[in-house]
Amino acid sequence: MKDIPPPWHARGIGETLQALEVSESGLSAHEAGQRLERHGPNTLPTRRRRGPLRRFLTQFDNLLIYVLLAAAAVTAGLQHWVDTGVILGVVVVNAIIGFLQEGKAEHALDAIAQMLSPQARVLRDGHRQTVAAADLVPGDVVELASGDKVPADLRLLRVRSLQTQEAALTGESLAVDKTTEPVAPDAALGDRACMAYSGTLVTYGRGTGVVVATGKDTEIGRISEMLAGVRTLTTPLLQQMAVFGRWLTGAILALAAVAFAFGVWLRGYEAAEMFLAAVGLAVAAIPEGLPAIMTITLAIGVAGMARECAIIRRLPAVETLGAVTVICSDKTGTLTRNELSVQHVATPTADYTVSGSGYRPDGRISLNGQPIDPHEVPELLAAVQAGVLCNDGELRAEADGEWEVEGTPVDGALLTLGLKAGLEKEGLDSAFARLDAIPFESAHKYMATLHAAEHGHGHGIAYIKGAPERILDLCEDSIDRDAWEQRIEALAAAGYRTIAVASREFPKHASALSFPEVEAGGFALLGVFGLLDPSREEAIAAVEACREAGIGVKMITGDHASTARAVARQLGVPGEAEVLTGRRLDAMSDAELADAVRKVDVYARTTPEHKLRLVQALQSHGEVVAMTGDGVNDAPALKRADVGIAMGRRGTEAAKEAAEMVLADDNFASIAKAVRAGRTVYDNLKKAILFILPTNGGEALTILIAILLGTTLPITPVQILWVNMITAVTLALALAFEGAEPDVMARPPRRRDEPILSRFLVWRIVMVSLLLVAATFGLFQLARENGASLEEARTIAVNMLVAGEIVYLFNSRVIHGPAWTREALKSSGPAQLSVAVVVAFQMLLTYWSGMHMLFGTAAIGVNDWLRIVGAALLLFFIVEAEKAIFRRAALRHRQRMRLTSAGAR
Repeated sequence: MKDIPPPWHARGIGETLQALEVSESGLSAHEAGQRLERHGPNTLPTRRRRGPLRRFLTQFDNLLIYVLLAAAAVTAGLQHWVDTGVILGVVVVNAIIGFLQEGKAEHALDAIAQMLSPQARVLRDGHRQTVAAADLVPGDVVELASGDKVPADLRLLRVRSLQTQEAALTGESLAVDKTTEPVAPDAALGDRACMAYSGTLVTYGRGTGVVVATGKDTEIGRISEMLAGVRTLTTPLLQQMAVFGRWLTGAILALAAVAFAFGVWLRGYEAAEMFLAAVGLAVAAIPEGLPAIMTITLAIGVAGMARECAIIRRLPAVETLGAVTVICSDKTGTLTRNELSVQHVATPTADYTVSGSGYRPDGRISLNGQPIDPHEVPELLAAVQAGVLCNDGELRAEADGEWEVEGTPVDGALLTLGLKAGLEKEGLDSAFARLDAIPFESAHKYMATLHAAEHGHGHGIAYIKGAPERILDLCEDSIDRDAWEQRIEALAAAGYRTIAVASREFPKHASALSFPEVEAGGFALLGVFGLLDPSREEAIAAVEACREAGIGVKMITGDHASTARAVARQLGVPGEAEVLTGRRLDAMSDAELADAVRKVDVYARTTPEHKLRLVQALQSHGEVVAMTGDGVNDAPALKRADVGIAMGRRGTEAAKEAAEMVLADDNFASIAKAVRAGRTVYDNLKKAILFILPTNGGEALTILIAILLGTTLPITPVQILWVNMITAVTLALALAFEGAEPDVMARPPRRRDEPILSRFLVWRIVMVSLLLVAATFGLFQLARENGASLEEARTIAVNMLVAGEIVYLFNSRVIHGPAWTREALKSSGPAQLSVAVVVAFQMLLTYWSGMHMLFGTAAIGVNDWLRIVGAALLLFFIVEAEKAIFRRAALRHRQRMRLTSAGAR
């Protein structure tokens, strides 16, 4: 068996160049052309996409849509063109919405492609030249400088203070120092310091690297391939509606078939007459307005969430948020600010804590929990002053109130600490004029500056800041190294990035720094800073709110385990003691991972594959998963998750296109508000179904019972279509505007497989349907016995059916609670408006002669109206009594459960 060569990051420079058959002077133009033919362009592959017509037609491939199209055909056969138009309008609107939402993954792939660099500087034929990045081939030698976007995956050959920002790929918040030394073959992506990856940004320094992968073979290409292969899950609502649609279709067809067979075989009706009656029954039972109500309810939820900075890109995602059971959150920029902050200062005699987060200079320095004045603690002030003076960054307030740093995040954090201590860089630079500086380089791991003494009096002073181990080397004679190393290790174990500062007096006449002078040592250690990308304060409250709502929060990051553990501790994420790293994930089977995700809440050093596996492992337990993220590395998991949530400000376009929701303010707290809105939307959809089905059931049963009894139909098919059309777009629509129930965030999330109609709701639907039938039939028969004409009796029946639906609308506004409370009535504006519209239309139907001719109605008297109102109120109070009985039964059940639990203890 042939040995598998080590990955590029594990090979030395000589081995890499030999494998690629190239020297450091680059390829020849001829060889580059041949390799371009062999490897293809340095672009991401495109896939064949469905044409617009096919995409549009596939939107009609849905059982409920088939039912609606059948209803449209029936109404057209009956020449009820208005109803046919309404039904077809609903179908077309739904198809257009689906068509516009189609192609989300395609757009995500386009967004990833846009991250690639358009040009690159290469060495060919021994000369520097600029070529299109698409023409790069393996073996090309590429030069990098600050501000460049890396054009392909490179094995670095030479570096000079090179740093790249890889957060989009790894999730790590800090720029990464690059070296040329190989690393272990199984090193995590973020630890491969000898590599520069396509699509990442050079933030500092210069470097040269040889191309080892292009196009689909790069890390970003691999993510693109993974994203294209991820299957998007359907939402819980769509799953439930598909089941519901099949059940409803079967029930309606069976009912119509039974009615037809009974009428022909047992009652002796003509087949043609019974066919029309069966068609009328089917039309009565079909809830034509339900898809429209669903769409409108979701759209209202979208509008409400947009006001909370949560932008929905895919309509059903609104409702899915209400079913979320686990939120998998990226750390950097989502739960944290993506801004380094000094939170700990260790001086020779004390340890100080610093409040505040990010670059905003709000916060205090404290000792043992008590705020102190840094100007009264000389050694603390000296350490902070060193951090401000040995610094090339600038910190400034923007017009929007945000603070931005120009320079490295470490420089920004030290300048912010200076402002908290009352030290401004401009004033210090004036008092201690800088004479010379040695910039930071990864080779020596420190930056040094030389300053004149304050206002030119006394000796000059040199400040140095950098990696603690290097600074300790230069302070060896004046410190207890073992004690300092223990303090530094404790900070690192707590997740802090550590930076040390020291100082040394120089002769007054000195005007320049040299490496030999600095390396001579003799520095006095001033202190060690512990820096952290702090948690967003609002995110801490949002995590707690999600937990109270029964939603688990899991943090998934590309950062180190110690950093992840520290942030999790700040956020209050449970289980922060155990952190599962990407290396351990690689060693786990899918079954082992599925077991681990139940217990572990913090994941570090993860790759795109890990995030995708974690989402899939959670979904294997029936969890409804929301995934937040902002980098291209998050895109596959965002697409696979039930709800992908991208960051609007810091997020890459790839992440936004793969997500169903974008947070415009990058605020994790907005997710809790979005979940509340999602649960409210689902409640309102359930209320709409609970309202529509009994009314359609009442209409259908009225026809069915008339057929079974062999009596005259109390309501004609055309009158039923009138009722359907008027009430569906008015009464049912009012329920879409209902506010949140008081306990909406106190309930546990509903199960993914929970049916949209519980046994209780089925009971409610059957009970109300029978009450409507009894009232409609009863008043129709009473009117006929009192000598009313058939048209008058049918007009009474139609108005009774509508009046019953009106009072039941108020019952449905609160599924379990009482509907007559002050709070419920106070918020009933949309319901009252819809009732006023329906009453106006019913007056037209009852008293306008034009409507009499179209619908076979007639004017009725005051006594008829009194009976209608009385019967409707009776229906209202019966439903409210049923609610009260079930509430008392539920209360007794909870009391028994508490007593049983207490007895067990």
